[in-house]
Amino acid sequence: MNQDYVEWLVKRKDPAYAWPVRILMGLLCVFALFLAMALIWGALVLLAVGAATFFIFQALNVEYEYLYVDGTLSIDKILGKARRKKVMECSKEELMMIAPSDSFVLKDYETQGMKVIDCSSGQKDAKTFSLIYQKGGQHTKVILEPNEKMIKAIRYTTPRKIVV
Repeated sequence: MNQDYVEWLVKRKDPAYAWPVRILMGLLCVFALFLAMALIWGALVLLAVGAATFFIFQALNVEYEYLYVDGTLSIDKILGKARRKKVMECSKEELMMIAPSDSFVLKDYETQGMKVIDCSSGQKDAKTFSLIYQKGGQHTKVILEPNEKMIKAIRYTTPRKIVV
């Protein structure tokens, strides 16, 4: 039995609002520090602002990990290089089609009310693929940026479901 294992990590480009939010949170921390030195309850404000800053900084630093093992594709969202959240998992039986995002072949598989999940870097020049799978009655479209090794592994296990 051939065991395929391919792993790929994609860092999401920071959104346009990331730096202004980081600067604002830094200023709020400085203001809360001065408030903590002046008032008794200011320490609670400093603690709350510090915790909010920590979680916002983690939420702004996002990476996606694609893992393909024995016909199962799993995508995890990594926040702040510390917390991991499963985005999706689909087996080769649930997979309907993988094609470049600008391909006309996808039009046959797209349905009304289809859930769309973007797991790409968000860069304009990136070569993205769209994966369409069905779990139960729900169709889902996932936009991702696999490397060539992952494309070859998927093509090896499900050659009729991938268009390159």
